[in-house]
Amino acid sequence: MRATVGIFDSGVGGLSVAEALHRLCPSLPIHYLADSAFFPYGDRTADEIQERTVLIVRRLVDEGANVIVIACNTASSAGLERVRAEFDVPIIGMEPPVKPAVEQSLSRRVLVLATAGTISGQRLARLTERHSADAEVVTIPMPGLADLVEGGEIDGPRVEEMLRHALEEPVAEGADQVALGCTHYAFLRPVLRRILPEHVDLVDAGDPVARRTLHVIDEAGLEVDRAGAEVEVLCYATGDVTAFESTVDRLRAAGAALPPLRISRPVA
Repeated sequence: MRATVGIFDSGVGGLSVAEALHRLCPSLPIHYLADSAFFPYGDRTADEIQERTVLIVRRLVDEGANVIVIACNTASSAGLERVRAEFDVPIIGMEPPVKPAVEQSLSRRVLVLATAGTISGQRLARLTERHSADAEVVTIPMPGLADLVEGGEIDGPRVEEMLRHALEEPVAEGADQVALGCTHYAFLRPVLRRILPEHVDLVDAGDPVARRTLHVIDEAGLEVDRAGAEVEVLCYATGDVTAFESTVDRLRAAGAALPPLRISRPVA
């Protein structure tokens, strides 16, 4: 059986994961579902997100996906265990890259940028407890930041002011690692790199999750024509597809790394 990967997020953020996976294996069929009708997940209850996660995974499986990537830290925190129990396909979740950030930190002070929903979830608490060791891990909620990215705004005064306000003091206090705990934030790497001192590293989970997905595909015995022709990522949105297309266009115009997309009909 050939592998088809289904990826979903509340909006465009998970396209950063789709881009990483497509870059590693351009011939791999990928279905991407942006749950834009329910964006942002970070403002919803854990129960709401869990129910939505089950619904979206079911749609992706029904449309032929046999490997699922939940490219959203908030949805992974709320619903990963439940969908793994309910669906007989491999399911890969996202989590803030606390472990590599701690391992790389010389100052033993790590910052995690995330949504309020991710920060309040037990998954991040367990992750921090398990991997913090002797380091101090400071979580910084970023209300409204994913909304700017979802609108295609990944640079400019509003984005830069929000990031400077959040990071200036903790970086001055010695933090040398910034872990990105939301897939939307991956598109902010250029502006983050510009405002952060050179000694501060940025860590996100996009590439590791993409590599993990390919490993899971191999473990499951699914076939991938790695020498095959490049294929577009088939993309759906549950909300206004025209608005979604406009955001994708703005992201591309701003220099964001995106896979080739074929945006299809909205999902009801």
